[in-house]
Amino acid sequence: MPTSADLGAVVLTLELAATTTAILLVLGTPLAWWLARTRSAWKGPVGAIVALPLVLPPTVLGFYFLVAMAPEGPIGRLTQWLGVGALPFTFGGLVLGSVVYSMPFVVQPIQNAFESIGTASLEAAATLRASPLDTFFSVALPLARPGYLTAVVMGFAHTVGEFGVVLMIGGNIPDKTRVASVQIYDRVEALEYAQAHWLAAGMVVFSFVVLLALYAFNPTGQRRR
Repeated sequence: MPTSADLGAVVLTLELAATTTAILLVLGTPLAWWLARTRSAWKGPVGAIVALPLVLPPTVLGFYFLVAMAPEGPIGRLTQWLGVGALPFTFGGLVLGSVVYSMPFVVQPIQNAFESIGTASLEAAATLRASPLDTFFSVALPLARPGYLTAVVMGFAHTVGEFGVVLMIGGNIPDKTRVASVQIYDRVEALEYAQAHWLAAGMVVFSFVVLLALYAFNPTGQRRR
């Protein structure tokens, strides 16, 4: 049966995933809108940076974040100047690393949803004297709802499954940085396969339920069927 340490790791994982997803929705929405609408030459490089975590090994990303967040690193100097302190091996450091690592799983579905809207609806709103802000909140956001559903589900689920990035940045501190994936690793290293099985099977069930819900409730998928 799961122990208190296992349950603590699960709770911390859910907190990390919820915090990361909320931050990414706030930061990712204007970024996705810009990527979907701009004709700037910077679209390619910015899009490549957003998608970089899809191809980079998590340990590489975690290593460079660890260096950047060190007291002598650029992020470390900034956080110390702001009075936040050092971020490595803290929950805040996990959040920062998770935001970057899960960014393409949130930004890209929203960007695709914005691109699928086209220009007709936006131009119609403009002819009715709607301001750009009104057009965005009254027309673009409601039409992009399927993309947001996908972004929330994929961003949350991807953060839950992180291992390399969180291990490099947060280490293995109980109730502070030890998430479920790291707890499974600890159980396997200690040859405690029964306890590892409870956590691993739980993550398999969680992943299946998340994907099933995404396919079942995504309106785009329903229209296609």
